[in-house]
Amino acid sequence: MKIAIYGAGAIGGYLGCELARAGADVTVIARNRTLEAIRENGITLHIEGETRVGWPAVTDDPAEAGPHDAVIVAVKANAAPVIAPEMAPMLGPETTVVTATNGVPWWYFHDHGGELAGTRLETVDPGGIQWQTIGPERAIGCVVYPAAEAVAPGKIRHISLNRFSLGEPDGSKSDRVRRLSDTLKAAGFSAPVRPRIRDEIWLKLWGNLSFNPVSALTGATLGQMAYDPLVRPVIVAMMAEAQAVGEALGVSFGLDLDKRIDGAGKVGAHRTSMLQDLDAGRKMEIDALVCAVQELGRLVKVDTPTVDIVAALVKMRAQVDDLYP
Repeated sequence: MKIAIYGAGAIGGYLGCELARAGADVTVIARNRTLEAIRENGITLHIEGETRVGWPAVTDDPAEAGPHDAVIVAVKANAAPVIAPEMAPMLGPETTVVTATNGVPWWYFHDHGGELAGTRLETVDPGGIQWQTIGPERAIGCVVYPAAEAVAPGKIRHISLNRFSLGEPDGSKSDRVRRLSDTLKAAGFSAPVRPRIRDEIWLKLWGNLSFNPVSALTGATLGQMAYDPLVRPVIVAMMAEAQAVGEALGVSFGLDLDKRIDGAGKVGAHRTSMLQDLDAGRKMEIDALVCAVQELGRLVKVDTPTVDIVAALVKMRAQVDDLYP
């Protein structure tokens, strides 16, 4: 299976290194210093007390890469609409596009059923650019669980977990999703195929939409937020509102809200991705993680007052440093 990975940050680099080491036909799309680092030294992965080096093909030109069986989009959610038109030379008639990004995916209502089927979400796909240039029929959902960090161009530090849950928007176990799962498994990843991928998207989003913006506002770690007597009720309120939105869309959460918070708290002194982006001066994924829940709430007529307040505050915090939109 011929796989391209668009983006060579923490997750893209982790995937690219391990797929290359497993002998997969993999090409990484990278830019600038990261492109040069991979060309010269491959991708270095520090994992489980050892150092591994993978040598995927690498280019900054999608036309040079050409068509692939699958393109895994491993950039920040806010960058995905920007790169969508650039991906055209990589998309053959049967190419699938795997959304390995945080938050609500742009294809969410493709093959969803009901009166909202086919709805396009402005918060994650402004102007419908991904829907139009990629096409929702290509989409395969992916929930990314690994925690990893790009410590330098082409150098990745794996922190925990190796699961990439996959799922077709229509819930089927298609040949294409099973082939992708088998390819990832052969490289050492856990890659289950889920019949209800949206449920799993929401389970991860549940924590991201609350802990991420609150951490950016406070500078606090997961453990500090989860167990602070004043902050935990804010997290609870945001997650309860999101759960109401998700359930109105037919999502089954299958986990108690407090247990979800306690699970995050047990991670301890971890700084969320949004807080890390703020510290590093990178654009923050506010739309896909927070504003998308507001938009979905409006669609199903569920109020999100706490989410609305936190969204307003974190957008202002990001705008102060020119990190949003």
